[in-house]
Amino acid sequence: MDNNITYKGAPCQRGLCARGCGRDECQLNVHDWLADLPDNQSATDLVEVQFKNTRKGFYHNDNHLPLQKGDIVAVEASPGHDIGIVTLTGRLVPLQMKKAYLKPGEELKRIYRLARPTDMEKYHEAKAREHDTMIRSRQAAKDLGLEMKIGDVEYQGDGNKAIFYYIAEGRVDFRQLIKVLAELFHVRIEMRQIGVRQEAGRIGGFGPCGRELCCATWIRTFHSVGTAAARFQDVSLNPQKLAGQCAKLKCCMNYEVDQYIEAGRRLPSREMTLQVMDGDYYFFKADILSGQVTYSTDKRLAANLTTISAQRALDIIEMNRRGEKPDTLEEGGHKLPARPIDLAAQDDLHRFDKKRKNKKKNKPRGDKPKGEKN
Repeated sequence: MDNNITYKGAPCQRGLCARGCGRDECQLNVHDWLADLPDNQSATDLVEVQFKNTRKGFYHNDNHLPLQKGDIVAVEASPGHDIGIVTLTGRLVPLQMKKAYLKPGEELKRIYRLARPTDMEKYHEAKAREHDTMIRSRQAAKDLGLEMKIGDVEYQGDGNKAIFYYIAEGRVDFRQLIKVLAELFHVRIEMRQIGVRQEAGRIGGFGPCGRELCCATWIRTFHSVGTAAARFQDVSLNPQKLAGQCAKLKCCMNYEVDQYIEAGRRLPSREMTLQVMDGDYYFFKADILSGQVTYSTDKRLAANLTTISAQRALDIIEMNRRGEKPDTLEEGGHKLPARPIDLAAQDDLHRFDKKRKNKKKNKPRGDKPKGEKN
């Protein structure tokens, strides 16, 4: 059976329909896995529309327009209309609304039409003013002595309203600032306070893992991250390594913490001392996921390190409670498999830094070799 199909000339490998793919420049992109189903479009009239950066909205397609992912539409706004890109249609939209804590029966605005050339002209004119507006609004806030940072400005598609995204540690009385901004730009002003995590998602970037920031690709809701998550995963409490670009603890610290907590319950207590015939062994470190524990004969230093399985350590603890001591620590335990030999580690890394010796030996200036003319 051939899995290669085409949709409007676009090949789809292994059943992945081209209609489910989105534009690369869109943040929080969602692949529509149900786009190739025949009745997917008629399942619901809800449509997900994305605007600048990570701002998204859900609208009703009352006019029953044949919308597809990537279409540019004009949607209802207050006042006027806004311009956005369709990012999702069909059965997955109610699931996205549930993820955004929105109910399907909630009152939503509607989609007017596909964007016209005149709509796009107004849209590009409004977008061209955003950077200058942001710079001038920052100066206005500074002149008023407000403790806030305006991180981004977004104009509505028709240019009648501007949204100012700002960051502040506490409450800010920006009533006077709104009057100043309205006189400067002659548009309706809307102020939205965001956190540093939301600002990082709107700006975007790459993390130390080499991939694009999670807050700019798929995270819609942010959960609190504590240092306890780092402790459960046995990660060094180094602020420079634990903090992301937003200067807060990385969101990825919560991804595997539940698995580490579950695996950590199967490990022996770090306070327990293993007593064997040849001496006492103290906890040194543990590989939580593999279930391996390393013990040392010294309580403070790494001396005579021995790695055994967690089950072997629990068996020795149970024997100690009964007043028994095994002969050795490794007896009946499972040692770690031998690691492959690193050939590069066998050579000296500084071998290329050594100065080359002069192979030419200095010949004595005495008699010349035979056969050589003066």
